[in-house]
Parts: sequence; C-alpha cells; structure tokens
Amino acid sequence: MLIADKLKIIQNVSGLTQEILSKKLGVSFVTLNSWINEKSKPRKSAQKRINDLYYKYTNQRIIPDDVLKAKKDIIINKSRGYKDILKKILENSDIYDQFILSLTYHTNRLEGSTLTQNETKAILFDNIALANRSMVEQLEAKNHQAALQYLFSYFNKPSIKISEELILKLHSILMNSIKNDAGFYRKHGVRILGTNIPTANYLKVPVLMRTLIKDINSRQKDIITQITKIHSDFEQIHPFSDGNGRIGRLIMQAMLLINNLPPAIIKQEKKRFYNNSLRKSQLSKDFLPLEDFICNAILKGFNILERKSF
Repeated sequence: MLIADKLKIIQNVSGLTQEILSKKLGVSFVTLNSWINEKSKPRKSAQKRINDLYYKYTNQRIIPDDVLKAKKDIIINKSRGYKDILKKILENSDIYDQFILSLTYHTNRLEGSTLTQNETKAILFDNIALANRSMVEQLEAKNHQAALQYLFSYFNKPSIKISEELILKLHSILMNSIKNDAGFYRKHGVRILGTNIPTANYLKVPVLMRTLIKDINSRQKDIITQITKIHSDFEQIHPFSDGNGRIGRLIMQAMLLINNLPPAIIKQEKKRFYNNSLRKSQLSKDFLPLEDFICNAILKGFNILERKSF
C-alpha cells in the first residue's frame, strides 16, 4: 500500500484535518500535503510514525496491499464494536441531529440546492422560513428530514426488510407538496441530465423494481459490494419522475443500518467524483471506484457516530 493511501485512510478513519495530522507526525502541513499528493516520500523514521498511526486508528498491524480491502476490513471491525448502531443513533440526540443535518444538507446539495449548511440547520431545527431562499428548496430540506425520521423509526424494530411499499412511502414523504406524482412510479420516459446513460422503459419499472428489491433483501457475503451494485442499478432504473438520487441514497442508508453500519455521508464537495464513479459502474460495469467512494462515505458516518465530525 502506498504511503499516500495509508495517510488518506488515517484521515478518513480518524476525522483528523491535515493540519492536526501533520502535527501528530511532527512535520509541516506542506510536507504532509506533498506525501498525500505523492510529490515526495517520507524518510524511514516518518514511515514508522505513519504505520504506528495507521495501527492506532485501524487496528491493523499488517498493512494490506489492497486499499479497498483494507477499508472494508476497517469498516467491518468498527461495526463489530457496536451491538446496535441504529439504537445508539436514536438514543443520542446530538448524533441523531448531526446525521439528520449532514445527510439532508449534502444530499440536497448534490441535487442542486443552494442552501448552506447553516441555513439548512435553521430550517430543520429552528423551523425558520428564509425570505431569500425558494420555498421549494426549504420544503425539500424539511421533507428529507421527515423521510429520514421515518426511515430511522421504521428500522427500529426486529426483522424489518426493505420493501416496495417502504420505497414508495419514502418518495411520497420526500416529494410531498412538490410533485403531483409523489409516491408513484413515473409514467413517462426520462433522461439522466448530463449523461448518455439509458434509463428503463417506464412500462418495465414495476417489474424491475420488484427484482431489485429481491436483490436488496438477499443475503450476500460482501454487503458493501451489494450496496454499491444496488445503488448503481436503482439509479439506472430511475423509477421516479424526480427524487431518484435522494431516494437511492436513502435506500443505501437503510441497507447500511440493517447491516449494523452507520449512514454514509456522501459530501457535496465530492459530487464530481461520486457522479463519475456512478456513471462508470453503469456504462462499463466497473464498480470498484464507486465501491471505494462508498467506503469513504461510510467511514465519514463512523466519524459522526464517534463524535469526530461535530
């Protein structure tokens, strides 16, 4: 594994900024940045400090050659440290609110919302109506909050599965008072803006969705690979006239929670990388970039769970 990969994993797992990480390693910010960007290599003494930090934050003494496998191992080991991640979220209001805020802000920004994080926070928790922002954007924030609250409550029961009814319900909440077809599959063709990716014929959507839901609820050895493929397939089916990205990410969160993993924080700053890896999975069936991206997003979820990103 490259030094740059080790440093990036340390950052993802620990939630440390480059400034703090450089201090822990006893080097300047500029030096650390050059290592991360592979412009220079640390000396052996610095490599030892990096390996020691890697072990501290990942509990992996032997550094794997496969970066993706290393991230998956870290995620699974972290998950084993929690009896019930959803219960921890529900029982800690600060963690709960941070997930509501982070997930709502970033998912809506990915879809073009102009609301800042502070504006989103005011809308969600203070019920403030902003005169200088569109009512649709503000309603999208409140609706996504309501959809998340419904999802968290829905899975706070034993042996609950993801169903077609749940997906339609989430869409009805998300698009309430925004779209007339909230809670229903589209009845017309659609295109994914900015791409040449073909979407499903609307007449085939119900059948394709029922097949997808069977795949969602099938037990597979590698849950992260499964979630990656499901997310790619759902977005290509594009079953709704609007809200497909947000619903697809809500399904991802549901699958993670069922498997005792925290919600994945797909940050709006990474929109280009997210979209590119998603398109690559759909056009060439190369899922590895998207899988790696989702691993990073799950690790960011662990940072919120461990109060490292507040």
